[in-house]
Amino acid sequence: KGHSKQILVLGLDGAGKTSVLHSLATNHVKRSVAPTEGFNAICINTEESQMEFLEIGGSESLRSYWKMYLPKVLLLIYVVDSADHARLPVAKQLLHQLLQNNSTLPVVVLANKQDLEGAYCITDIHDALALSDIGDERKMFLIGTHVAEDGSEISSSMNDAKELIAQLVLDAQ
Repeated sequence: KGHSKQILVLGLDGAGKTSVLHSLATNHVKRSVAPTEGFNAICINTEESQMEFLEIGGSESLRSYWKMYLPKVLLLIYVVDSADHARLPVAKQLLHQLLQNNSTLPVVVLANKQDLEGAYCITDIHDALALSDIGDERKMFLIGTHVAEDGSEISSSMNDAKELIAQLVLDAQ
């Protein structure tokens, strides 16, 4: 077994970080209603490695902690609510601030809630977050995801995201 490596999971409150993490960990859907107050850590074991996900709540009072954990992680997963058009500029601003001093950290942006009416498609999310401006040095991925009905198996897009994350962790070790 390789060493455990931390993956930071960030995004605005209500983006679906906890639901995404639970889906990745169990391969089943559990929609979380309550916002994460503080931190949420989940370990996911694959055949190749043990991945430690650290989610930090997205409310304004917790965002000051985001930067402190960034230098210690292998990978950033940034979750955005594809249907929350009004808050995409804030999500963009925070993502750009986080990455301005870290030009090589790989980033996986999950455009979550793709199943909701009015959700922006991937290209609209790419533009709204100005992902082209974040630099050519880093590995960056944008995946559309959704967390379906409670108890059902995770969507193929969520499975793809899980496989990608596991591969990035292996590459970074």
